Parts: sequence; structure tokens; C-alpha cells
Amino acid sequence: MNQIPVRRTEAKFVSDPSRVITKFYYPGSQRQARHVIRRVLSLPEERAKDILAQVCRDFSHRHRDIDKVFRSHFNHVEKYVPPQHTLPESRKLLIGSYFTNEYSIEAAGFFNPSIVPHPNQRKVREGEMRFILSFRATGEGHISSIEFRSGILDKYNHVIMDPVLRYAETPDIAMRPSYDKDYFDRKLKEMKLRNSISASILKQLPETFTFKQLQIILEAEKERRDASIPLRDIINTIYWIARSNHERKFRRGTHISERVLFPVSKEAVKGLEDARFVRFTDTDGSVRYYATYTAYNGIDIMSMITRTDDFETFHFNTLSGDSARDKGMALFPRKIDGKYVMISRIDGENLYLMSSDIVQVWNNAEILQTPVHHWELVQIGNCGSPIETPEGWLLITHGVGPMRQYSIGAILLDLNDPSKVIARLEEPLLVPHATEREGYVPNVVYSCGGMIHRGELVLPYAMSDSSCGLVTVPMDELLAALQPARQVEEVAQK
Repeated sequence: MNQIPVRRTEAKFVSDPSRVITKFYYPGSQRQARHVIRRVLSLPEERAKDILAQVCRDFSHRHRDIDKVFRSHFNHVEKYVPPQHTLPESRKLLIGSYFTNEYSIEAAGFFNPSIVPHPNQRKVREGEMRFILSFRATGEGHISSIEFRSGILDKYNHVIMDPVLRYAETPDIAMRPSYDKDYFDRKLKEMKLRNSISASILKQLPETFTFKQLQIILEAEKERRDASIPLRDIINTIYWIARSNHERKFRRGTHISERVLFPVSKEAVKGLEDARFVRFTDTDGSVRYYATYTAYNGIDIMSMITRTDDFETFHFNTLSGDSARDKGMALFPRKIDGKYVMISRIDGENLYLMSSDIVQVWNNAEILQTPVHHWELVQIGNCGSPIETPEGWLLITHGVGPMRQYSIGAILLDLNDPSKVIARLEEPLLVPHATEREGYVPNVVYSCGGMIHRGELVLPYAMSDSSCGLVTVPMDELLAALQPARQVEEVAQK
């Protein structure tokens, strides 16, 4: 067996607790919110101005446009202000500050990266490539968000990172202008919540409806029916589906390192997990970026996809279909035979291949690969989207073995028929190094996507769910080390 040279680069990505965003803070109940507002209103005018000035001095260097944040958060609670009060702007901002808190987005971990070519390759020297890295960042309560970094790979695949700017901010959110009733019906069926209650709600909706129309009907159902657990579950799920399909837009001019996709609703209160970004080229030659990920509310997961052209505006959609479940879905970078193709692990153990005419709907799945080697006998999954090479689709995999150790491997799929596994690595490409074992989840190396540059696989990877590194691997030596699939399985069975 060939010994593949894997070069661990000097690039290291670690969590930084000082990276904070602002969040709307609601102190427990409507009753308490009213009490807070009354106490702030009772402050003498000069005292109120002094407090606001001090808050701005303490926090304006940590957040861009802190006044805008306070004003936005005041708008959330303005309905609790006694009607007899006409407030100056300064008092509104002060009230808003009491309903604001900071959240350290990376305090618990910074891991599960993917890498794609940057959409803007202007002013890059010959032989170099500008890239974007995405990461899963976790903070208090293990809430996950998606962060970004950028840099350049030079012609020797040395990594030159762009500066990480001081501010971190979340985008503006806009609900979709309309929804299709049939889509909601399919999602409720998949979640085993299609019954007489959900049928009654859907019957009241037109075939195409707005979020406002949906909200009026759901709130009326709450008033009309007893607040039973089944009704609450159905209404919460319908809201979850609606709010999961939306658009987020960052302010023009923000740096890529400032942009944070943070869960903003209770429907994904525990986070956006393990985004696998891929540069996708359509049949007409147009390019966009997709990322599959998992939305988690603390109990249920929902398979999601986001699309962007510029990493400034993101369109979010839930995935539907019998096969759109479980974690670890990774989209191929182009259509094959006119269809979208996806790698998944719908049973939690094996790799599956899925195809679809519509990128949001996945019903067809066939088993692609089962665990074979000792280092993957618990489960096998992907480490990001397949990478196209002249020899076939290179799929970087992960396997779970003894002591729940995660290792990284590779398989090669037929270029025209990716349901055929051509070859596999007998031994892992990457295992946890002695210095990489310790962390939030020990003994794990894991990636959400790599790419090829200058004849080398460039693979960012997470170390024990705490920090990240980056390796490069010569493609000719990696491909030479791959063994015919049948031969690999025969050896493993002996």
C-alpha cells in the first residue's frame, strides 16, 4: 500500500471568545418586560441620558451602529410602553439597551469547516486562488452558527489568510413573499403530523399564500380550539416550516469575516449545524453556491439548503421528500444526466446516493457504500461534496471506529455513473494526531468539504470539535493509493 504524504499546514483556526454578536434579550415574561420599561421610564431625564452615554461608550467599539441595535430591540417591546408616554429617541434607545445582550459565538468551539473558491477572483496572481472557508461556531448552550473566513492559496498551496475584522454581525431577514400549500402538506406528512387538525388548517389556506395569511389562520385556530398538545405541535411545526424558508441579507460592504448566520428563531433555536458548501455549475454555465446543513431546535432536526451567489444574500429552504432526513447530505457540484445528485446517510450508518429533478425535493435513494474497514465499522459518512477529477468523483469520507474515533478516508466514484464505486482507500487518509485528540469531543477529525488546487487536495478539518487545521495531499499519490473496490472488500473480509 502506498504511503500517502499528508502535509499539515501551519494554518490553524481557533475559537475566539471575544467574537460577540448582539441578541434581543427577553427577560422571562411579558409582565417582567413591562416592569423593566416602567423602571426605565421612572429615571430622571438627565440620569437616563448619562446611563445611555455610558452604555454607548462601553459597547460602541464592540458593535457597529449600536444605536441601530438598540432601536431595533426597542421596536420589539414598544407595545409594552404605557400609552400615555411620548418618548424622545434617547429614552427609546435606553429601553432597547435593557433588552439587548451579547452572545459569544465561538466560546465553546470552532470546527467542521468547508472550503470553496471565492466568487471574486479579481486581482489574484497567476497560479493563486482566493477561497472562502465556512465554519460551525458554537457558544453558550452549544448553539451553532455559520461563520466565514477568506484567504489565498499561492501556487505552492501556502495559505495566506485575510485579516479577521473586529465586528461580527447578523443579516437582515425577510420572509418569503409566498408559500405553496402542497409543500406544507408534504412536509407535515414526512413529519407524521398530517391528521384531521392539520388538514383543517390547510383547507383554509389558498394554494398560494403569504406569511401574514398563514399567521391569521393559525392564531384563529389557537383561539377557536382548545390548546391541546397535538394542536400546539402542529401549529409550531407549521411556523417552523414557514420561518425556515426565508432570505437573509448582510449589509453591503461588510467583510466576509464579519458575517454570521446565527439561528434567529425558536424553530432553529439550537443552531445551524455542519454546513457543506459547494460551488455549483448549472447546465447553462451559471455558477452559484449551495450549502446543505441541519437546523436543530433542541428536539427535532430539519434538513436544509441555502443558496447564495455572493455570500452576501442567502436564500434558505427546507428539504423535503422521503430521503431528505438525517444529517450529512452533500450536493454534487453539477447535474448528472440532467438531475441533481446528492450523497447522504439516511440510516445513520451507510452512504447513499440520491437524485432529483428539484434541488429541494429528494425521494430516490440507493445504498452506495457500507462500512468495510476496522476504522469505520460503526458508521461511514461523507466529508463534503464529491470533487470532480478526470479519473472519477473523489468523495472524501469519514468513518467511526473503536473508541468512537473519527478518521478520514476516500472513495472514487464513476464519473458518468456515480452509483458505481471504483476504488477505496484501505487505510485512513487522516487520523487524529496526538496533539489533535483533546477537545470538546475527543478523538475526532472531520471535514465538511475540500477542493483541488495546483494538483493537490486542499482539505480543512476539525480537531475534536474545538479547532481546525488544513492539510494538502498530492492528488497523483492519493489516486494511486486507491485500491479497486472489490479487491478492498475482499481484503477486509479476510
